[in-house]
Amino acid sequence: MNITYKNTRNHEETVSASEAILKGLASDGGLFVPSHIPTLDVDFYTLSKMTYQEVAYEVISRMLTDFTKEELQYCITNAYDDKFDTKQIAPLKKKAGAYYLELFHGSTIAFKDMALSILPYLLVTAAKKNQVKNDIVILAATSGDTGKAALAGFADVPGTKIIVFYPKDGVSPIQEKQMTTQIGNNVTVIGIRGNFDDAQTSVKNMFHNKKMEEELFSKGYQFSSANSINIGRLVPQIAYYVYAYARLISEGEILAGDMINVVVPTGNFGNILAAYYAKEMGLPIQTFICASNENKVLFDLFQTGIYDTNREFILTSSPSMDIVISSNLERLIYKVVGEDANQNKAFMEALETEGKYELTSEIRKKLNQFYGNFATEEETARAIKNIYKSDGYILDTHTAVAAAVYEKYKKVSNDQTPALIVSTASPYKFTRSVMAAIDKSYDLKTDFQLVDELCALSGVSIPQSIEDIRNANVLHNTVCEKDEMEQMVRKILNL
Repeated sequence: MNITYKNTRNHEETVSASEAILKGLASDGGLFVPSHIPTLDVDFYTLSKMTYQEVAYEVISRMLTDFTKEELQYCITNAYDDKFDTKQIAPLKKKAGAYYLELFHGSTIAFKDMALSILPYLLVTAAKKNQVKNDIVILAATSGDTGKAALAGFADVPGTKIIVFYPKDGVSPIQEKQMTTQIGNNVTVIGIRGNFDDAQTSVKNMFHNKKMEEELFSKGYQFSSANSINIGRLVPQIAYYVYAYARLISEGEILAGDMINVVVPTGNFGNILAAYYAKEMGLPIQTFICASNENKVLFDLFQTGIYDTNREFILTSSPSMDIVISSNLERLIYKVVGEDANQNKAFMEALETEGKYELTSEIRKKLNQFYGNFATEEETARAIKNIYKSDGYILDTHTAVAAAVYEKYKKVSNDQTPALIVSTASPYKFTRSVMAAIDKSYDLKTDFQLVDELCALSGVSIPQSIEDIRNANVLHNTVCEKDEMEQMVRKILNL
């Protein structure tokens, strides 16, 4: 059945999957969502015999229905290849009473690789399908991981340019060096004096600036997005939840049809929304455990029904979650208000003008599949240390937030349902915080000395992406004020 994509704020704007991927964002700032969620009509036993690439095809083909089988297989085969350091692509590790889904085996050692490895292929294919003659300008804000994964994916892809903005003082030293050493004739990386929300807001404003769109078009350009606001980012993420469930069956940990819980460290809400869509497709997920760091806007929403961004922005050791405006939450809100575009638009307008909105008790009931909690910096560090001591397994700071919140969930619920914890980044990305959590004396060393110490401690080989930047030259050192972002884009594109 053909699936179209509609605007969460205006049902009159309906596009095909390939058009939604090309546009990234709807014309009024809304997000594209599928007209309906298809059923994954492949039995779990069959899925348990499949490779990651085969599972990805079964999932993605049901969501992106205007792509041919040959087009999707080309995109999947080229995305999930030897740039991943394991044939499984997303292996499972049974540790500390849960199953950790390692999503950091791609070329930039973070879960963003799982979708950003395929997005360039989907985007270029979509451009051909729609006879697009313009160059595609990927405009992205990053809290640390999307930026590098997008840069790596789009570097030197013909017919594209990519411009990435990141908070200058809001990412780890390893994350920053991964971005600022990126090679490619079509890439630009800019630090801003501000936080991720500042960067994301400015990028969104440029996307629905009609005058700028016309100027771009006259120069032979059009914007698209590599952030998870792009449905082409979100759909491939559904696949790894289905694959993980299939692996649990194949490894004899559960039976087909058994319920699981998923625990997701959450900032922009895309990763946990992909799990929600997986359940809508038929995956037996009982509870979505939404783990926040001290920027706990989502926890407060689940507790009170009020989404309030009028709060202090806190820099933490899990910077990819240092987000107060969770863009993908809009897709869930749209769903729980009964796909009422007008009601959703009213909430988003209140968010823009007042910085908050409040859900009715009736709407809140529809969020009862979600459990929200948060971990303090101390709790995050303690989770790293405890799991290392008990299992010899080293978590990054974001995964540790999820582990800490899962422990809180178990205490209040006594729920024994098998839990899948999404491990979103390699500890090698956050060596200082990780090693200091295990032993504070490590904090005296340099970042790359800590890389070597982590290798000795964990027995896990240093990822090639870390070795590549150890002595790499910084190629991007531009920094601008947050209100200069549009000016910088205009200069880069000669508008």
